[in-house]
Amino acid sequence: MNVLSLFDGISCGQVALNNLNIEYENYFASEIDKYAMQVTQNNYPNTIQIGDVTQVKGYDLPKIDLLIGGSPCQGFSFAGAGLNFEDERSKLFFEFVRLLKETNPKYWMLENVNMKQEYQDIISDLLGVKPKKLNSKLTSSQNRLRLYWANFEITEPENQNLVIGDLVGIDVINRYDKPIVLRNIYPKKGQNGNIYSLEGKSKTLSAGVGIKGNGIGSSNAPKIDWDNEQGWRRLTARECEMLQNLPNGYCKEISDTQAYKACGNGWEVGMITHIFKGVE
Repeated sequence: MNVLSLFDGISCGQVALNNLNIEYENYFASEIDKYAMQVTQNNYPNTIQIGDVTQVKGYDLPKIDLLIGGSPCQGFSFAGAGLNFEDERSKLFFEFVRLLKETNPKYWMLENVNMKQEYQDIISDLLGVKPKKLNSKLTSSQNRLRLYWANFEITEPENQNLVIGDLVGIDVINRYDKPIVLRNIYPKKGQNGNIYSLEGKSKTLSAGVGIKGNGIGSSNAPKIDWDNEQGWRRLTARECEMLQNLPNGYCKEISDTQAYKACGNGWEVGMITHIFKGVE
């Protein structure tokens, strides 16, 4: 099997394939972020990096059996500016369509954020299939609603009933009169200072910067003594790896700042592993 991964990031698709013991001869990764590529090559040194997707020509590659990708979503996301296909990053979706035609793979899968129905319909018309809407709350400790278009059947996975406490050790909840709370990793529009219990789910992991410190926001959230510091703390980079069902230490070769970004931009591997059962 030859795999072509567009907008590969830190190669979460490759992690999923290996989780299922799906063998492949070549894994071609189209990516331009040097930190993401560093993570990929550290974990999968045989990955063939082929650079900017706009410069990739399907005719120059061997027969591709599996084409995967999650094109940049900033122009589609409800949290974004709503620029849809006029956004320069989201225009890259059309590169996926182009390479789908050029490579004619046996299997293909495209992932993107939940978006307005009119945008979904444009993508569906171009790909010839409607998306499957799935939330990674079924396979991880976060709410992460995504759309998946594929030419093979995608089913809904069983609910694993995971919570944030599963990342840091649920036993710590019992160390205090009230549950320990964590801040959202990436405070931004409408998310500034989110505080939630280890007994619940995280909001969608975003590509942001996390630091340890006092939380802001909810006045009734309990303050705790965490490593002898009063206040709330954010998820660590290692916990964000686990939130995405990545191996512990997967991003250890880059700074925590870049690891937060890389994890937030990546796929939730538990869901992708389930989806890739359709190509075994």
